[in-house]
Amino acid sequence: MATASSSSSSKGWMGNIQTTAARIFFILIIFQIPLFRVPCRAGMCTTPLHFTSSQLITSEIFPVPVVKALLYPGALANGLLRNMTVPSWNNLLEIYNLTNAKEANPVTDLQRLEVLTGSYFSVAGALVGVLKSGRMSMFGTLLLIWGLIKEGILGKPVNTDPTKAVYVYPTMLLALIAAFSSIKYNAKKIVRPAPARPIAKPLQRSSKSKLK
Repeated sequence: MATASSSSSSKGWMGNIQTTAARIFFILIIFQIPLFRVPCRAGMCTTPLHFTSSQLITSEIFPVPVVKALLYPGALANGLLRNMTVPSWNNLLEIYNLTNAKEANPVTDLQRLEVLTGSYFSVAGALVGVLKSGRMSMFGTLLLIWGLIKEGILGKPVNTDPTKAVYVYPTMLLALIAAFSSIKYNAKKIVRPAPARPIAKPLQRSSKSKLK
């Protein structure tokens, strides 16, 4: 009975950690806490949602109201924290410099496919992770970090403009920890007992000898 209660309490404790981590990652992404600073088609993007929105606007995969609905919580939070103002729904694209994103050079984003793909996975993982734990958040964060390391340290692509230098905020570490902690692990699947092997029994000799 004690073992069963301890195992159930440990499962509940792990579940609370995963739920809290998923919520923290959701807040970081949806409320657009700056994680990095990298050139994009909207100028300089500081959040995965901003990077993703610039692509959604240019590719027209989703209608503009859907993109605005994704951006508005972060715009509202930033407006209230900075100068206690509520952003206008109609001017939301202007706030994020997305009105002329279609005319921007697409090479800017194509040179940063890891950051772009990581942003997509991070946004999708934040939305899905609140309802069901998954690994999209972790994959997205790892892709983001690799893309930022690739440009910041390896210098690919080459950036000659110091005003557009890549920068990683300390909040990226928090996003990485939250992404890993939100994954649901199944200890029973990780540690499986070895399947029982049949033990060969020696053949029993006949009690009656056929030879006389």
